[in-house]
Amino acid sequence: MSGPDLILPDWPAPTGVRAAFTLRRHGVSRPPFDTFNVAAHVGDEPDAVAENRAALRGCLELPAEPAWLEQVHGSRVVDLGRETSLDSLGPADASVSRTAARICAIQVADCMPVLFAAADGSGVGAAHAGWRGLAGGVLEATVRAMHAPPGELLAWLGPAIGPAHFEVGEDVRAAFLAADTGAGEAFTANARGRWQCDLQALAKRRLTAMGVARIHGGGWCTYADSARFFSYRRDGRCGRMAALIWRV
Repeated sequence: MSGPDLILPDWPAPTGVRAAFTLRRHGVSRPPFDTFNVAAHVGDEPDAVAENRAALRGCLELPAEPAWLEQVHGSRVVDLGRETSLDSLGPADASVSRTAARICAIQVADCMPVLFAAADGSGVGAAHAGWRGLAGGVLEATVRAMHAPPGELLAWLGPAIGPAHFEVGEDVRAAFLAADTGAGEAFTANARGRWQCDLQALAKRRLTAMGVARIHGGGWCTYADSARFFSYRRDGRCGRMAALIWRV
């Protein structure tokens, strides 16, 4: 098997910080998880997932196995440096680390992964930001857990479902307007009486409101590009991609 296809974030990350986002190609998983699925919870063959993960470790020369979270669309953040074992982290949707060889990892197939790095390289973080997580404050919780002034953080927005394909109901819009009336700018009414939701715009609003101004990435749509991305909304049963960040 050749190495996986990757997106390497184009951002001014400090020396000693590494990050990557996996694409769906060049793995061993069979349909509907074809082919580079890194998720163990979607019904794929365990041996295929293990082989894909091993290929990822080798390609990126990772110093350890990433901390794979049990993601539940919540706002709990795990500090990997305080955990003696990564085998029983419990449900969480974000992680931070100031320790080398503790790799933050988020699995996605439409939700937005957001990576963080302190400008001085002292810490990194990763958050799983679908609409529920965004509305529930997962980005705010992750920024607080970084223990650095927000103005000294960099953020990178990874591939997620784009507004042209992310139709939601009034309940989703109301969840954001309850905390930020200006969030209405991220919703466009459609002919079906529902709303097209812009996750990227919502994430930027949340980050900017906290004082995080150095925001990079964005612009990909997982739904629209079936050759490179898994999309749960497009395909239903499918694999997951991963966003990873770590210190060396």
